[in-house]
Amino acid sequence: MSMRSPFPDVEIPETSVFAYLFGEMSDEDRLRPALIDGTSGDVTTYGELVEQVEAVAGALASRGISPGDVVALHSPNSPAFAVVFHGILRAGGVATTVNPLSTPVEIESQLQDSGAALLFTVSALLPAALQATQAAGIAQRQIFAIDEAPGFEALADLVAEKHPAPSVSFDPATHLAVLPYSSGTTGHPKGVMLTHRNLVANVAQAGPMVGVGSDDVVLAVLPFSHIYGMTVLLDLALKERASLVTMPRFDLAEFLRIIQDHRTTFVFIAPPIAVALAKHPAVDDYDLTSVRVIMSGAAPLDELVGNAVAKRLDARMMQGFGMTEMSPVSHVIPIDRIDIPVGTIGLIVPNMEVRLVDPASGQEIEQPADGVSAPGELLCKGPNVMLGYLGNEQATAAAFTDDGFLRTGDLATVSAEGYFTIVDRLKELIKYKGHQVAPAELEALLLSHPSIADAAVIGTKDDEGEEVPKAFVVLQPGAELASDEVIAFIADRVAPYKKVRQVEMIASIPKSSSGKILRKDLRAREVDV
Repeated sequence: MSMRSPFPDVEIPETSVFAYLFGEMSDEDRLRPALIDGTSGDVTTYGELVEQVEAVAGALASRGISPGDVVALHSPNSPAFAVVFHGILRAGGVATTVNPLSTPVEIESQLQDSGAALLFTVSALLPAALQATQAAGIAQRQIFAIDEAPGFEALADLVAEKHPAPSVSFDPATHLAVLPYSSGTTGHPKGVMLTHRNLVANVAQAGPMVGVGSDDVVLAVLPFSHIYGMTVLLDLALKERASLVTMPRFDLAEFLRIIQDHRTTFVFIAPPIAVALAKHPAVDDYDLTSVRVIMSGAAPLDELVGNAVAKRLDARMMQGFGMTEMSPVSHVIPIDRIDIPVGTIGLIVPNMEVRLVDPASGQEIEQPADGVSAPGELLCKGPNVMLGYLGNEQATAAAFTDDGFLRTGDLATVSAEGYFTIVDRLKELIKYKGHQVAPAELEALLLSHPSIADAAVIGTKDDEGEEVPKAFVVLQPGAELASDEVIAFIADRVAPYKKVRQVEMIASIPKSSSGKILRKDLRAREVDV
């Protein structure tokens, strides 16, 4: 039997993303700051934002973009990102967002697979973009430099043309809004088909639980190109008429300065930033008293780390869960539920139902009357779930059960109280002599050591060909810790089969822009050695 959200269903308007976010705007709202460039301090009001979005939509229509055409957006966070992104959607186009860290080969692959007709980028990323567009057959006249670059039209040029936004009509339930790329539970990155209804639904579902308000100043350091930044930061904050302060990339000193100088109140982060906030000495050098809420997502957050951040900043610490294929939020700790442990992902959002399924037997795992359930793969169903993967019927079929539940590939438990906890990724479990070992559990223990700044665990082969847990450890500045001390620290705290068997000291843990540990890069080190 599936488990439903404890909250009543919310109304999901049958409308476009643009109409949902900006359709009802008072004169007072138009004067409010919508976007603030964290570096320069430049402010874009809500009124200016809407005018610029509609001008971009008109410029795109004048260049032949019609509903359903795909436009690529390759840029770090900035107020201009929001203008171009929503301009594409307002024109009826489909935005495929490209990670700013992507290589030319990766960009080319996304451009070709998505069928992008145009590309927006920034001058700093232009060399990689040009290499990719040349290989993908996109002409220079189809490339726009959001800032200024010789030989390319800039965003300011498009806005200055003042073309009226086109009149477009489409079915929000079937018309694609965005086409982000995700590897899903496994394999090569695939285009995730998310409709206007998917995005509208997720803002409506998550908004009341997250608790961003019009008086909040929200720090946007997580990339808008990633679904977490796109929906939970950008769209949700704009819907609530909050002020968004953008950062193009994470730098701890700049991150702390912006919080201090802009008096940000709501900070969305990924677990690596939480680790820094909990442990880095530089945090004490800044006035962070404006922060009232910190929300972590994109990867599991350890409870000890979360509690340490909450105590150090005297702020409410929350966690949520989602994936690109769900627009992304399926679970979150509600803003008013201080009783739910921060190490959990909280409750199911409205309008959703989920199941837990034992990966070995295929049997459903029921919510217990007391305590916590056994772990099972989390399956989700709701109006925020994707249509499927672009041009990949096989991968789409594999992602869903016969009755329409999305397979997340994440192992979770559920408590008698109804809150869920992510145990690990199904594909990342280490099999040691028939036992299942979750890397996330060992990583959380490693991070509790005062001399360890960061850590990651993978499965590797020992001399007998047995898969064993190996820890990669980043030490705190000036700390000294031997490998056998790390092994002993974990051995004292886990069952014998879970012990770390190998340790490697490393300068930094490779992570994606959304904060997920890049275990494939750690495994590649094993091959290189």
